[in-house]
Amino acid sequence: MHSRFRRTGALVGTGAVLFGALAVVAGNQANAEQDPVPLDKLLGQPLQGKAALGKVQPRLAELAERNGLGEQQLQRILATDKTSWLDKDGKLFYAEPMATAKERSASATAKSPKWATQAVAAATGPAFELHSKPGSNRVIYLDFDGHTITGTAWNTGGKPSRVNVTAYDTDGNTANWSTAEQNVVREVWARIAEDYAPFDVDVTTQAPAESAITRSGSTDQQYGTRVLIDPTSWYQSGCGCGGVAYVGVYDDPSRHSYYQPALVFTKGVGTGAKNIAEAASHEAGHNLGLSHDGTSSVGYYTGHGAWAPIMGVGYSKAISQWSKGAYSGANNKQDDFVVAGQNGLALRSDDHGNGTTDATALTLGTAVKGVYANDSDVDTFRVDLSAGTFTFAAAAAASGANLDIKLQLLNSAGTVLATADPAAGQSNSATPTGLSASINRQVTAGRYYLRIENTGYASPLNTGYSTYGSRGAYSVKVTAG
Repeated sequence: MHSRFRRTGALVGTGAVLFGALAVVAGNQANAEQDPVPLDKLLGQPLQGKAALGKVQPRLAELAERNGLGEQQLQRILATDKTSWLDKDGKLFYAEPMATAKERSASATAKSPKWATQAVAAATGPAFELHSKPGSNRVIYLDFDGHTITGTAWNTGGKPSRVNVTAYDTDGNTANWSTAEQNVVREVWARIAEDYAPFDVDVTTQAPAESAITRSGSTDQQYGTRVLIDPTSWYQSGCGCGGVAYVGVYDDPSRHSYYQPALVFTKGVGTGAKNIAEAASHEAGHNLGLSHDGTSSVGYYTGHGAWAPIMGVGYSKAISQWSKGAYSGANNKQDDFVVAGQNGLALRSDDHGNGTTDATALTLGTAVKGVYANDSDVDTFRVDLSAGTFTFAAAAAASGANLDIKLQLLNSAGTVLATADPAAGQSNSATPTGLSASINRQVTAGRYYLRIENTGYASPLNTGYSTYGSRGAYSVKVTAG
């Protein structure tokens, strides 16, 4: 009897131990579920996409939400895009490859259109007072005159806590801005202003107040991004890249300044306007939530014909546009305009009437400017003429035009009399052809209408582009003769 009681007691004791052990295990599991390893401990440091994916795969859904991406999309990016990185907090950024030596050389030796009239001693004057849409609550600041980077994500992971980036310079004289340097600044601005013309944003070379860039909270409706043109090598020497930028941080209400700026390295892309502009529009696009446009075999699609997507690489193509992956083999079907809107950058409102009843009046010999911002838009103008021969012209942007124009001449009854839609192409990698349109016609006295629509060219699959990204600025003018 005694031994039986002792055995029972032993069993009871063993059960208590087992129950206690199970309770500890259950408690540890509960704690593990409630208190997962912080991402900065899990990652430890910035990791390239595939290496990062190996560590964060079980928490991919959490990371996708943090980065404003779909889970499958983030997995594809990390698994296939060698330029993708996660920082120690799990935030996605890209370190772009350098332009080829040939592309850098072509960009550096190309001359920008003459514009500046005299050298200036500091970053002042017309080149540093350019605005594409003054008064907008959104801004993309193109910073050419140097900047101190401190307290940002770019200062972590063993990088310097304070970095002084010097001003853009091509002649070795940092004490002044030559006319050639100012011409580059102006052309870069013009090209990027055209890329972002469909949006309600001010692309500017004039330094805004910091409050106009940084978003202090969800109620702050005046914010943007700084794209820093960096001729030094503090980061570029380590990454060997053409630019870096975080993804989906343009309207971040909590750590906005931490993910600034986006950077373009002239040591990686060259010192010429074409390449700087392509890279800067691309990096700002990342800030707006856009990922790379590639194929199953290449991370960056270099385009076809005269066309390339902005979020691919357009150094060798004269026409670079926003895209939603309509070309053959596209691996990214993001609707660039929709995604940018979800990240704080809406389309600008319509600026001209769509039909004959609300057409904008033209005066003979005077140009009127417009912006074609929506793929469904139609801009209509009216002009009263005496009998004679006239040229009806709609000109695309002079630098880096995105808009391919179809121009129609209508009579007072709204009947189409003539249509102009030249074939598009390029004379070199910086100069598109066939985007503007004009009609020369003899008419009787009366009222006439000009209708401007965007158009595509050839097949978007492999020879041209659709109307989707064919949006931008234009001017329209009627002249005698």
